[in-house]
Amino acid sequence: MRYSKKTSVFILGFLISGLLLTFQALMLQGCDKFPGFEKKSSSSDEPWETEAPRPQAENTVPWNNQAIATNSFIKIAKTADPGVVNIGTTQVIKGGPKGFRGSPFEDFFGDDLFRHFFGENDAQEEPEVKRPSLGSGFILTEDGLIVTNNHVVEKASEITVTIGKDTEYKATVVGTDPKTDVALIKINPKEKLHPLQLGDSDALEVGEIVVAIGNPFGLSHTVTQGIVSAKERTTIGAGPYDNFIQTDASINPGNSGGPLLNLDAKVVGINTAIVAGGQGIGFAIPINLAKSIVKQLQEKGSVTRGWLGVYIQKIDPEIAKSLNLKNRQGALVADIQKNSPAEKAGFKQGDVIIEVEGKQIRDSNELPLFIANQPVGKKVTVTVIRNGKTIKLHPVLGKLQSSKEEEARASSKKPDGEEEPSFDKLGLITTKPKDTKKGVRVISMDSSSPAAEKGIRRGDLILEVNQKEVTDKTTYDNLLKELKKGDSVLLLIETTEGGSRFIAFSL
Repeated sequence: MRYSKKTSVFILGFLISGLLLTFQALMLQGCDKFPGFEKKSSSSDEPWETEAPRPQAENTVPWNNQAIATNSFIKIAKTADPGVVNIGTTQVIKGGPKGFRGSPFEDFFGDDLFRHFFGENDAQEEPEVKRPSLGSGFILTEDGLIVTNNHVVEKASEITVTIGKDTEYKATVVGTDPKTDVALIKINPKEKLHPLQLGDSDALEVGEIVVAIGNPFGLSHTVTQGIVSAKERTTIGAGPYDNFIQTDASINPGNSGGPLLNLDAKVVGINTAIVAGGQGIGFAIPINLAKSIVKQLQEKGSVTRGWLGVYIQKIDPEIAKSLNLKNRQGALVADIQKNSPAEKAGFKQGDVIIEVEGKQIRDSNELPLFIANQPVGKKVTVTVIRNGKTIKLHPVLGKLQSSKEEEARASSKKPDGEEEPSFDKLGLITTKPKDTKKGVRVISMDSSSPAAEKGIRRGDLILEVNQKEVTDKTTYDNLLKELKKGDSVLLLIETTEGGSRFIAFSL
């Protein structure tokens, strides 16, 4: 019997369906119906058996049934949310001239003709404008102390704190610290407050889960979660004491000042900054840094910092090679302030600070923050490397008076002398300075020379060559005669701005 093509396809599909149904029925009866398969025994009292566990790989985290409970974030939100507040501020912006007054139209028409057409009233100024802003904070004490960011309340003429959904209080500023962007404000509560517990930010691990609560874009009490992406971020340019926790927990405008919490619902950071245009890149001030700041603000409304009196710089590979350092850890002393604790204790240019009070200084950014957090008048032990030898110095820290003592001196110096006909081995033309007895002044340079590429500029004063003092032009020329191609060169220079620093390169 012959079938049409359409009928043949139908019969073939029917047979395949029948085979699949038969296979499924046999599987339901047990895998032991098929040779080569064996059904594993099971009971209702034991979990399904699986393959034998694989050996634990190195550098992995054992599971140990330490899963996060499904209600963990619910508990954190319920515990911490009552202690998080919304902060609304108002800043008064002074108005300018109204209408065309003060504009080029007045100059063109003349004062009389201008008043004829536009009237005297146009001379009035626009009224003051109130600009609102939003932020977050968290309750520190039951009597109404609240922690937030300095930039949230800076220049605010009025501060309103909202607790819960609609309970508002007027707040006053107890103290601020712009250098760390920490502020302490105060309300007079009429209800029981719920202060948050402070955790230990030093104990945080990269990869640890954290929770942020705040007021992003005015959406009050928003809870987000993420992980600690990195610690000790020091190069985001927020201030002289940058030392941030990086997290991918969502932080947006309005979150500033709110808490970053660990899974114990304890504050481990103060949400502060975001990367514009970045996704999942936010920064929080470590709570351990903020603790000492907040304590001082609470006690006296301001912050007093320790002062050593050294100008420091990073150690790049060329400098490390020139100083015969084993690694690039530490802070290189480029200059020392007169009558400073460092000068009195015997610090010298070229010293590499590697430890203070038992804390290792891995990078130059760590030193200012550590010194600033030490009490004024404390005698500290500082370990330095000098000419390949490790020595200990014992300065007594002074009080940091102003930002001028943290920055390079701003003294304008102009190059002097007449140019010589050719460049020296360093690609420089130098002359004897008129305004100082030591060193040589750079009056010109080969822009393609290693010295120029490392940042030496016209007007800079060269004080040392390979840690040998340049007393005059003759000494400088003699030191250069000792150099040959391939040698490492370490220069100590005083820049035209007045600060000293080292530069290193190879000929």
